[in-house]
Amino acid sequence: MEMINLGDVTLHYRVEGDPDGRPIVFANSLGTDFRLWDKIIPLLPQGLRILRFDKRGHGLSSCPEGDYTMAQLVDDTAGLMRALDFKDSFFVGLSIGGLIVQGLAASHPDLVRAMVISNSAARIGSEQLWRERIASLRADGIEAIADNIMQRWFARSFHQQHALELGAWRNMLTRTPAAGYIGCSAAIAACDFSASSAALELPTLVIAGSEDGSVPPAVARATADLIPGARFELFDDSAHLPCVEHPREYAGVLGDFLQQSGHV
Repeated sequence: MEMINLGDVTLHYRVEGDPDGRPIVFANSLGTDFRLWDKIIPLLPQGLRILRFDKRGHGLSSCPEGDYTMAQLVDDTAGLMRALDFKDSFFVGLSIGGLIVQGLAASHPDLVRAMVISNSAARIGSEQLWRERIASLRADGIEAIADNIMQRWFARSFHQQHALELGAWRNMLTRTPAAGYIGCSAAIAACDFSASSAALELPTLVIAGSEDGSVPPAVARATADLIPGARFELFDDSAHLPCVEHPREYAGVLGDFLQQSGHV
């Protein structure tokens, strides 16, 4: 178990792959820990040094009380990457992880060589939507919204064919500390990277799921259109977590983009 203290937060992380390989970083979604990428890691090209981590309030990382800001989440990530010498990295961020990489690319450009914005956008939902969700969480807890979130996370076919696995993902969600989920929700509520992301100049891939109820394909595509030269990839029969639903295809798209951006 690998932990690092960054001042007001302690992050849980894992480094694997080739110790001398090209750096690649994965940032997971709201309500998940770094096991989100378990199916992807064995399918990646050889010659990569891989970093996964639990953001503040998630997994085995510490959970400070109060609302978080996106700047805090970005700075947490930057601090971890600098401490572990993950500069000039290929960065894959899903959902809130996609916001983190956009903020990182804008404020710490030496850390990000190319980015994948998966099932995310420059802005996710409205501030009112997130404030209403936060109020619901404070009143009733994560359990009360868990089934609804499962519907947004996974396509109908996954619900039909992977009931046991679905239960495990539901457990991961409901065991997320409420303070961590609420803190990160507040960060999303206040975040709009439309202006800063439009000014980015680095290889970018935006991924969407055809049945994504959290970040609909049209919203993800609008972010791809915002970033100069960004490529857009739509996964059919997939919702918010295509890396779980279609890991081989997802890893294949990442491998192709790694090659195109000169990272392997």
